[in-house]
Amino acid sequence: MTRPSGPLRRGWTTGACATAAATAAYQALLTGEFPDPVTITLPGGQSPAFALAVEELREGSAMAGVVKDAGDDPDVTHGALVRATVRRTAPGAGVTFRAGPGVGTVTLPGLPLDVGEPAVNPVPRRMMREHVAALAERFGDPGAVEIELSVDDGEAIAERTWNPRLGILGGLSILGTTGIVIPYSCSAWIDSIRRGIDVALATGELHVLGATGTTSERVGAEAYGLSGTALLDMGDFAGALLKYLRRHPIPRLTIAGGFAKLSKLADGHLDLHSGRSQVDLDSLARRVEGLGAGAELTEAVRGANTALHALQLARAAGLPLGDAVAEAARAKAAEVLAGSAVPITVDVIAIDRGGTVVGRAGP
Repeated sequence: MTRPSGPLRRGWTTGACATAAATAAYQALLTGEFPDPVTITLPGGQSPAFALAVEELREGSAMAGVVKDAGDDPDVTHGALVRATVRRTAPGAGVTFRAGPGVGTVTLPGLPLDVGEPAVNPVPRRMMREHVAALAERFGDPGAVEIELSVDDGEAIAERTWNPRLGILGGLSILGTTGIVIPYSCSAWIDSIRRGIDVALATGELHVLGATGTTSERVGAEAYGLSGTALLDMGDFAGALLKYLRRHPIPRLTIAGGFAKLSKLADGHLDLHSGRSQVDLDSLARRVEGLGAGAELTEAVRGANTALHALQLARAAGLPLGDAVAEAARAKAAEVLAGSAVPITVDVIAIDRGGTVVGRAGP
């Protein structure tokens, strides 16, 4: 997705939207009227106001909904309607949470929530409890309520997230640590990589695969018979994967990716996005020269149109440039992983755009 030019507009997390909806619903339950817009306080002290998209007051319960605005971030949940239904419970029960339609339930260990709990992360839970407590004190209420959170079409949207792999089934997670979405920060993807490693550890995986894309994941998974929680959608964030694995080691790691992206890892780049690192044809020329290429082929690789073109030139000459890049990428990964409490064995599989393996390194 193309990043817009100029200043980027920030947005709100699902956790902030859920807090706004729950706050409005609870106040309506107490007073008979919905505050619209409803103002909440974020963990950093900001006080944004949210317009209500839907509201419904019934005997013993109230429902309010907020449409998520992710700003200029390409967030799959942008435009989703986050609803909160608040119901009274027994005095002294405090605030409890329920997963409604479109909000997932935790089914695997390793996440910061117990198995069986609704996928409402700790910070949004704390935010909602704090806002309920403030209103309860203001209006002299016990503050014993159940908050049921739902997201319209959330189960379908969740198929485009990490949730199914993390064992969060039935819908989306209610997320956010600051309440604010910073456009193109990629924090959600990086957090998903970390949670994926946590779940892999908790489910006893001894060998995981970090892949740059769908094709490389398929090739790597088939090569070793890996599936489920062993598969980590690394994308461009090799550094995020490797640094978290160093702190939370799993004995075996396979990295699978396109030749061009792995050539950037081989050159020491840990962010493989085309906007933040570039293929170095001079480096590829030096590698092919080290494999025995003459001056003519070396210069041809240096002047190649793309990394794939450079690979094709080397392969036509019978030189294993794919293996050389895979080995250099493996060495860089091993360097980042050095010092982990448990030694991590690394191997690398490089593929072309058609999914053909063009280079391998490691055991």
